[in-house]
Amino acid sequence: MASVPVYCLCRLPYDVTRFMIECDICQDWFHGSCVGVEEDKAAEIDLYHCPNCQVTHGPSVSKLHHGASGARDPSRPVKTGSPQFVRELRSRTFPNADEVLLKPSGAQLTVEFLEEHSFSVPVMVLRRDGLGMTLPPASFGVSDVEHYIGADKEIDVIDVSRQCDLKMRLGDFVEYYNSPNRDRVLNVISLEFSETRLSNLVETPKIVRKLSWVENLWPEESVFERPNVQKYCLMGVKDSYTDFHIDFGGTSVWYHVLRGEKIFYLISPTPANLALFERWSSSSNQNEMFFGDQVDMCYKCSVKQGNTLFIPTGWIHAVLTPVDCLAFGGNFLHSLNIDMQLRAYEIEKRLSTADLFRFPNFETVCWYVGKHLLDTFRGLRENRRHPATYLVHGAKALNNAFRGWTRKEALAEHEVEIPETINTQTLVKDLAKEIRLVEVNNRITQSLCIFPGSPLSKAPLTTSQNSGRPPGKKKGPKPKEGIGGLASPGPKKKNQKGLLKAEAGELDLIEIHTKHTLKKFQPAGMLISHV
Repeated sequence: MASVPVYCLCRLPYDVTRFMIECDICQDWFHGSCVGVEEDKAAEIDLYHCPNCQVTHGPSVSKLHHGASGARDPSRPVKTGSPQFVRELRSRTFPNADEVLLKPSGAQLTVEFLEEHSFSVPVMVLRRDGLGMTLPPASFGVSDVEHYIGADKEIDVIDVSRQCDLKMRLGDFVEYYNSPNRDRVLNVISLEFSETRLSNLVETPKIVRKLSWVENLWPEESVFERPNVQKYCLMGVKDSYTDFHIDFGGTSVWYHVLRGEKIFYLISPTPANLALFERWSSSSNQNEMFFGDQVDMCYKCSVKQGNTLFIPTGWIHAVLTPVDCLAFGGNFLHSLNIDMQLRAYEIEKRLSTADLFRFPNFETVCWYVGKHLLDTFRGLRENRRHPATYLVHGAKALNNAFRGWTRKEALAEHEVEIPETINTQTLVKDLAKEIRLVEVNNRITQSLCIFPGSPLSKAPLTTSQNSGRPPGKKKGPKPKEGIGGLASPGPKKKNQKGLLKAEAGELDLIEIHTKHTLKKFQPAGMLISHV
């Protein structure tokens, strides 16, 4: 049997959970704790000489950041994630997120609630009651996570001081987490467990299940791999820190703190802030600049044990773990902020974000949603109902993206994510037509409403705030409830027959005028997509 390589003065095998430093003379590796080198001080060493090599080559050589007195140069930037960085972050004051947070109860957090507020600001639910969410008891710990997932599961771990990723067995991380003597700060934020036994103990909030594109619109027969991003287990020790980021694909995210606490630093996705974020993300000294200092407002939001936080599309955020913490969370795409989701996706592409850190099959999901929106718009039009305004805006943004992805010069890059069941040229053309019909109808309605005495000014064109809701997955004779809070067209009631007949006659006039208007303004070939 081959012998296992050993390292350091202690002659033990390599241990990924312990900080090690390489000697620049003999190229052997040494545990920082064995040779007296602290991890956060290692960055100050230019050439490291181990105790054996120091005898013949002299002491290690430090980088030129210190004056003659040996005192630390105060002008030297503090590295993100370092112990000094965390100490300074803890001592700073920020505007309280209560200035922007919505705080409904679990029962109040409905699709209609988010529609009314556009889901444009974070939502904090202090108690899980009414959220329709299933979680393990508060006594559940990281050892239980290991039990349900398996000790040999390879996981991604962040070395906080160095802000770098490494691989580790879950069992090794749990051993580290439970150890009273930790010589480094490690953080787990990307352990997706949908395909493990732990998934049976966790059910996402009901509002997430109602809104999620993947949950509702991903076909079971799809040849593409279903994106599993809805269930994450987050295990962080005290002083863990995740730097500012936008969740992949512009997804919204939910977090529930089972044990401990998380502190979020939240920044609104204004055009100015997004531009600053993109510039900061591409800078060479990103880890020496705290992004919160570059914007007008960075809010501090403490999420304590039992709290659930929902972060909307595009919000830029960082996370500090002030005490050991176990949390659950997940990501989801939805119809309330389609345009912002696409903008976040484009930022990822411009920053050349690695595939590992992007939403799996993002464009494929969008194509399925585009087909669904087309069917929804047609159904609503046939039933004399209009889609919600945000859905029309979202459909326009999505169709513009489709045009870009299917341009001749771009098709080779994007066609791998196009479902074979979708004719892209036809979809783009037909969806554009439905959007235009809605917009023309809206303009005609507005022009008619300026005459108070006109019968047409009295005819309701949308039956409720929920008109335009795409059908969901519930079975049975009742009207379906589904994504984005939009109701499917319901049957006409007999006791409203006369009223409906009158409305239909009035609406027929609008439809005739709409078709006539479209013929005048639609040049030949206008709706043909550029494939």
